[in-house]
Amino acid sequence: MKPFLDVNGLTKYFGSLLLFQNLSFSIGEGEFVGLIARNGVGKSTLLNILSGAEDYDEGQIVARKDLRIAYLSQTPHLDLSLPVINACLQGLGETADVVARYEVCMEQNDTDRLDGILAEMDAREAWNLEYKAKEVLTKLHITDFEQPLGELSGGQAKRVALANVLLQEPDLIILDEPTNHLDIDMIVWLENYLKRNIKAMLLVTHDRYFLDSVCQRIIEIDDAQLYRYDGNYEYYLEKRAERMAAAASEVARANNLYRRELEWMRRMPQARGGKAKYRKDAFYDLQEKARRRPEEKAARLQVKTEYIGSKIFEAQYVSKSFPLPEGGTKVILKDFYYNFSRYEKMGIVGNNGTGKSTFIKLLLGEIQPDSGRFVVGETVRFGYYSQDGMKFDNQMKVIDAVRAIAETVDLGGGRKMTAMQFLSHFLFPPARQQDYIYKLSGGERRRLYLCTVLMQAPNFLILDEPTNDLDIATLQVLEEFLTDFKGCVIAVSHDRYFLDRMADHLLVFNGQGDVDDFPGNYTQYREWKQQKQQEQQREQEQMKKKKPAVDAPRREAKEKPVRLTFKQRLELEELTTGIELLEKEKAALEQQLCLGTLSSDELTEKSKRLYDIQEELKQKEERWLELSMIGEE
Repeated sequence: MKPFLDVNGLTKYFGSLLLFQNLSFSIGEGEFVGLIARNGVGKSTLLNILSGAEDYDEGQIVARKDLRIAYLSQTPHLDLSLPVINACLQGLGETADVVARYEVCMEQNDTDRLDGILAEMDAREAWNLEYKAKEVLTKLHITDFEQPLGELSGGQAKRVALANVLLQEPDLIILDEPTNHLDIDMIVWLENYLKRNIKAMLLVTHDRYFLDSVCQRIIEIDDAQLYRYDGNYEYYLEKRAERMAAAASEVARANNLYRRELEWMRRMPQARGGKAKYRKDAFYDLQEKARRRPEEKAARLQVKTEYIGSKIFEAQYVSKSFPLPEGGTKVILKDFYYNFSRYEKMGIVGNNGTGKSTFIKLLLGEIQPDSGRFVVGETVRFGYYSQDGMKFDNQMKVIDAVRAIAETVDLGGGRKMTAMQFLSHFLFPPARQQDYIYKLSGGERRRLYLCTVLMQAPNFLILDEPTNDLDIATLQVLEEFLTDFKGCVIAVSHDRYFLDRMADHLLVFNGQGDVDDFPGNYTQYREWKQQKQQEQQREQEQMKKKKPAVDAPRREAKEKPVRLTFKQRLELEELTTGIELLEKEKAALEQQLCLGTLSSDELTEKSKRLYDIQEELKQKEERWLELSMIGEE
């Protein structure tokens, strides 16, 4: 089978820096490929090249004729003046253009042009595209379709860009960190959507459960070279460990041979030729191999923390709410009480907008509660890693930005680590430490910010979405650091793998001030939640099957065939009548919407009613089918 995309000998320099060299790989139909590399080695650059957004220095990229590629970059470029629905449909062809014109016409109440546009909508079956666009946006928690894109947060705007890419229905989809700014429910939905609807994919993500679930092949860029692993993320970890062990053995053997050959080189008369020249050339190849340094796992880093007493913090019946622009109130906390324990490592989860970051700001005193209070212990010293990040002077060198905070890091027991050694532990090699900050990638800047927080030796770490934009290697270092950390940790995160590694306790924000307290990690919470849902479902099924008590023996009752009860027969008749009425109302509404005689307000009202009818029909039809099956048994 001819591949969708074939890459041969691809090489790219960034100034004098070699990002990658002689990369060769292909992606065919049905292949879901994950790309792994450290920050700063060219992942996003490679994706830009494959999408046609950036040039390369050497090599060849061959794409199948008429291949349709859709690309979600880390920083999508969208027209901020467009309404959400128009931005979502941008670039999707003539059908999408008709939908966009229809939306503008509705917004402007332009009845003169509405007749022609409605006819086009019918001819192109554009109603389906509009419905699908709104369905995808709703799954991504974007519900105000007429809101200007410029009024959204950066995370919301990227979700609109993600919806746009998914709706393009490409042959090959390229995604750069698609799970950033998605909560866990959205991530799970995206996993399922990609498996069902996408033909082929190349993906960069730090979400290891997402990578493991979606991808069947991993490619890795390491030391400017590409390595292939024909399996998921778990398989990649196993085979990469084997590769690194083999590389270490090869370097060890080369070092042993190198020492013998070096002695020969020192004794060799200058006049020798022939075999001596061949051996001399081989010596230099051996020297290069011996000087290679296979990746060595850094020693686990234990930084000395300030003493923390038994009193950490206590949330004493805290309440907080905000007024909504459309009216009403958004409740974040309602009479919330919690007493934080010494050395506790807590994860905070919940959908976007449920108040997780607000809770952190309340704890830090950045905003004040409506009632109640936080009482923080006197020995607590916070270290705060925020979503906004630290503002760096781009003209400073990396090492100078860290030395401005501290020249050394106290490891305890009289041991100290220099700022340079600390940066090296967090995957900044010495040469990179001498670079100016403006040369860093987005992920490297986040990693540098993380170093500046950790090196201040706090005894209580608060991490708000720490996994966004960090590479997997850095996450592994951070997780080990938190495991050994002799203090308290609160982490807000949507990264399930990270939560499983660091958290022994969860606060689950459900919205409207409802917070669950769960004693376990995220996987345990999901298993408990699924088990609870299954138990509730079984109880409901048992309640439906339960019959009124009778005097007849139970054995005889079991032998009787299952029949609808009188109450169920009445319900079935009512459902049949109700479905017929809803179908008639639905047909009438669809006809009215196509006539073009309605005002803007009437169109909006009837469109909403049509959506409600469709949902009600779905529920009634499911119940009707359930009762019909009982009657047939």
